[in-house]
This record gives sequence, C-alpha cells and structure tokens, in this order.
Amino acid sequence: MGAAPRGGQQQVRECPRFPPQHLFALAVDEDPEVRKNVCRALVMLLEVRIDRLIPHMHSIIQYMLQRTQDSDENVALEACEFWLTLAEQPICKEVLTSHLVQLIPILVNGMKYSEIDIILLKGDVEEDEAIPDSEQDIKPRFHKSRTVTLQHEEERAQDPEDAEDEDDDDTLSDWNLRKCSAAALDVLANVFREELLPHLLPLLKELLFHPEWVIKESGILVLGAIAEGCMQGMVPYLPELIPHLIRCLADKKALVRSIACWTLSRYAHWVVSQPPDMYLKPLMTELLKRILDSNKRVQEAACSAFATLEEEACTELVPYLSFILDTLVFAFGKYQHKNLLILYDAIGTLADSVGHHLNQPEYIQKLMPPLIQKWNELKDEDKDLFPLLECLSSVATALQSGFLPYCEPVYQRCVTLVQKTLAQAMMYNQHPEQYEAPDKDFMIVALDLLSGLAEGLGCHVEQLVARSNIMTLLFQCMQDTMPEVRQSSFALLGDLTKACFVHVKPCIAEFMPILGTNLNPEFISVCNNATWAIGEICMQMGAEMQPYVQMVLNNLVEIINRPNTPKTLLENTAITIGRLGFVCPQEVAPMLQQFIRPWCTSLRNIRDNEEKDSAFRGICVMIGVNPGGVVQDFIFFCDAVASWVSPKDDLRDMFYKILHGFKDQVGEENWQQFSEQFPPLLKDRLAAFYGV
Repeated sequence: MGAAPRGGQQQVRECPRFPPQHLFALAVDEDPEVRKNVCRALVMLLEVRIDRLIPHMHSIIQYMLQRTQDSDENVALEACEFWLTLAEQPICKEVLTSHLVQLIPILVNGMKYSEIDIILLKGDVEEDEAIPDSEQDIKPRFHKSRTVTLQHEEERAQDPEDAEDEDDDDTLSDWNLRKCSAAALDVLANVFREELLPHLLPLLKELLFHPEWVIKESGILVLGAIAEGCMQGMVPYLPELIPHLIRCLADKKALVRSIACWTLSRYAHWVVSQPPDMYLKPLMTELLKRILDSNKRVQEAACSAFATLEEEACTELVPYLSFILDTLVFAFGKYQHKNLLILYDAIGTLADSVGHHLNQPEYIQKLMPPLIQKWNELKDEDKDLFPLLECLSSVATALQSGFLPYCEPVYQRCVTLVQKTLAQAMMYNQHPEQYEAPDKDFMIVALDLLSGLAEGLGCHVEQLVARSNIMTLLFQCMQDTMPEVRQSSFALLGDLTKACFVHVKPCIAEFMPILGTNLNPEFISVCNNATWAIGEICMQMGAEMQPYVQMVLNNLVEIINRPNTPKTLLENTAITIGRLGFVCPQEVAPMLQQFIRPWCTSLRNIRDNEEKDSAFRGICVMIGVNPGGVVQDFIFFCDAVASWVSPKDDLRDMFYKILHGFKDQVGEENWQQFSEQFPPLLKDRLAAFYGV
C-alpha cells in the first residue's frame, strides 16, 4: 500500500511573485483564515519554488510546527500538508532531521480521533450490523481488466491505485487532520526509515498500552503508518507487538478493533515469514471472528485485512481452508450491501492464493451454493455483478474441473452480457441522441470471467464455445475503441487458443491483422495481452504461422529494443519472438542480431516453465539457421542458458551442441580468452552443466 490518499490539494497554476518575508508578516495574524492562507501559500511555494524558501527554511519549519498544533483545526490541517509536501522534496532529510524531535510528537498527537470525528463516525454505536446501508455509503467500483503475466511469475504486487483507502475511516471521506498526520508520518517513515524510531518508540510504548481507548487507537494507527518505512527497525519489537495487536482485535471498542485489523494487515508479510503456529494461526483465528463482528466497520476492516493476509500466506492457508470457508460463507447471510462487495473480493483472493487446493468436493459444496444464489438474484444491469463476476473468475480458475457443474449458466450469461453491450454500443453510435452510451465494464468483466472459465475448465470449455457465437463477438470486441475491452479480448483469445484451438483456427486470418495493429506499447496492457495471444497461437499453428510472421515480427523486435519497457511486456515479447522463431525459423532467424541481447537479458530472470522452454527451443533453432546472428552477443546467450535450473534433456542437448559448436569454431585459445570475461558463477555453472 502507498501513502494515505491526499485531499484538499489546490491546483497550482502560477507561483506567487512576492518574497516570502511578506508572508511572515501575516504569519501571526489573529484571524484563523489568514493563518490558514499563509500555510497554504507556503505549501504552494514548497511545491513550485522551493529555492525561494531554502534560505528561510529553519524559520518556516518552526512556524509550521506551531501551526500544525493550531487551535483551529482548518489551520492545523493546512499546516500538516506542509510535511507531506516536504517529504517529497530531495532536501527533506537535510532540512528536517534536526526538527524530528519536535515534529514526531505533533504528528502522533494529530492522529487521535477528535470528538467531532467520533460523533460523525458513530464511534459509540457498537452494533450496527442490522442497519441497512445507505446507497451513498457504497463507492462506485471500477473493474481492473485482466493482464496476462507469465505463469506463476507475478508477485501479487499491489498497484498504488488499487490500494484501499489507506486510513481506516473511509466513510469519513473528508480529508482531516488525523488522515493528514497519518499520511505525513507514513511518507516520512519512507524517507527517514529507522532514524525515525528513537523519536517514536518511547511515544508508542505509552500509547499502545494506554487505558483510554482513543489514545490506544491512535497508537495502533501510528504503528500501521510506519510499517512500510520502518519495517526493518521494527522487527525486534514485533514478537511482543503482534500478540498485543491480536488481543486488540477483541477490544470492546469497535474503532479499536477496526484499526487493529488494518495495522495487522500492514505487518502480514512478517507474520507469514514466521512459523505458522506462532502468529499466523492466532491472527487468522481472530480475524475470522472479526469478519463476523456485529459492527459493519469492523467487518469491512477484517475482510480487507484478511484479503491482504491471503495474498501473503498463499498455500500456507491450505490446512485451514475448511474453517476459512465456513466463516466466509456464514458472512454471506450476515452482511449488508457494502460489505458483501468486499466479501466477494476476499473469496476471489482466497481462490487466487490457494489455487487448485480449493478443488475438493467438501469445499465446493460450501462455497458454490451461496455464490450461485447471488448470481441468480442479480439482474444483468446490476453493477454488483462486477465484483461477483471477478470473484467467480478466480474461483473458476482455481476449481478447474470442479467448476463444471456450474459452468453452463455462468458461461451463457457472460456471452449474453457481451452481446447486449455490443448491441447497445451499436445503437448508441448510430443514434447518440436517442440511446444511452453502454457501460462497457459489463462486457469487460464478462470477457474476463470467460477467460477464467477457459483457463479453469481447459478442453471442457470446447462444447460451450461450440454452442455459442463467442468467436463472432470476440472479433467485434478486439476492434473496440476502448483499450480495456481489447485488453480483455486478447486475454480471452489466448485462453481459448490454449483450451479449444479448433474454434479459433478458422478465424486466424481475420484475427492476426488486428493483433498486429495492437502491438503498440502506448497501451501497455493491450500490447502485452496481444503479444501473449500471438505466442499461444504460434504454438498451435506450427509452420502454418508462416503467412502471418511479417505482420507482427517488426513490431515485436521494436518493442523488445525500447528503453523502459515494463518487465512483463518485455518477457512476453521475448517469449513470443522465441515461439515465432521455433515454428518459422527461416522467417525470424535473419533478424536474430537485432533482438538477441535484450531477448537474453529479459528471459534470464524468469523461472523454468513451459513458456520459457518453448522460447529457448526457438532461439536454439534460429541460432542453427543463422549462427552469425548470435556471435557478437554470445556472452549474453551463455548467461541466459546458465539461468536454467533443470532444462528438459533434449533442450539441454541443444544448449550443449551450441556451446561446444561455438567453442570448436573459435578454437581452444580464443575460447579461453572469451570465457575469462565470464563472472565466476557463470563460468562454474557452464563448466559443471555443459563441460565448457
């Protein structure tokens, strides 16, 4: 998770032209509105003309320390923005180090709930689970389209945009002093790291064990805010702190229980790195109880925290699956509208994390009936379908053949959603004055669930595809103006290619030119999925791919040579070039010299898997056709070969022949000179595995 989201930021168009001294004259004005605007002006100057402030920085910091404690909360909030902005400046550490001793207690103090916060949050209403949600409680959701990454390569890294509202009180969505202080502490912890702890630890000791709940709660928030920046320094204290936080999950105040959920989720990575019985098991047990809490805010915090824990723990959760599913399924009957949407996410994340371990009859019998019941209750135009479809997509992928009894109605409905959206889009394009623009998210989510079904069911999806017009619909989706629709279409095309190529093959002549035009790295995810789909098609087409090579090869070579191309796109591009070369070596090998170096460097870092295997076979075949193409960059090829832990025997033979062929070609003496450039580890590996 990134830092807390910022609010109240004014857009800066032009820099004030007067010298900062004029501001200082106003700084002690009696009127809070004037003080607030002085703070705002200093924050703006800090963003756009820091050079004007540097000579006065000591006085400005002293002034801002006072104003962050201003009796008027609006002034204090405006001043607190200063620390957030300063943390982003390169000079932060230099100018702020000597002031931390004053600043840290002020920020920590600002992290307490004010009395008005507690009233607004109904912080004294402990049991509200029976009160229906009002519609404005429910934020609009946006579906993130499916991006294909290498099998098992993807670390479940969280996109900062995906991060939940960093602070726990998202219903109090107004930016306030508590949130701003927590965000400032978070970013400063990332700047100062362990240097912050001498100022913080004595305070934390007092706060965390304080008898007053408001103070204890703020201490737990502090502990969560510093988790990312100060993790290394906190490790010695965690064996004592984590059990204390787990006990706080049972606190009688709902706001303490909910913040404890959030803070524990920030330390989930450490918890999972310890023996499971020590912290993981007690944490999981208590979080599951909180998922069934009688307070809605606690339910939400616990569900989100549990999803984070699932991502970190992955298959560590397998021994507890029965217990976890009992809780999540029970929550279905308990939750109001808003938390139900978060529950879907927790179930989908569980499926992603434990994968095929979920495919057990007893688990399927627990999980599927409530999901299918919700599926049947929701209308086609209900936006609650988004999180449910996403959840089912993960579940279908995990359950594999276990999803077969449920697949037909789910598949049919997805096809209908795509068809309806396309029809509505056509009507709107022809008569925009008469029809509403369609919400294409329905189509995107449906395409992604169809991908999940194809991936999970494999060849079993063939009969469903045979009885539907999905290929015709896919042809239209692949040409949609909206990048996310194309992105999801290409993911589905790749998955259908793997699962039932018999239905894809008749469309190849129409599909390939569209794939070629989408190899445009301006749209990273679209380009990534198109690249991946081409690679999958190569493996099915074999030599029949020949007429299409020129449509795609130049673009792929250009992408692999571009600076700053994201890692996933580079890897997928390298694999697809390798696969093209494997099936059509005569067409691709002449270009070997243009891509061999970035090809080797991008694939040396991925683990052994089927995709890497097929790509390396392709490179070996191309080197056979055009050995001159690899000569200048042979050291990179050697390094890429050494990245294999256990290649299949015939692939190992291919490597052996190329390495020995090169050695024989240049002669013993030249080889000795050449191999002197190798790092010692590479030299040892090649000698041990290939005898060169």
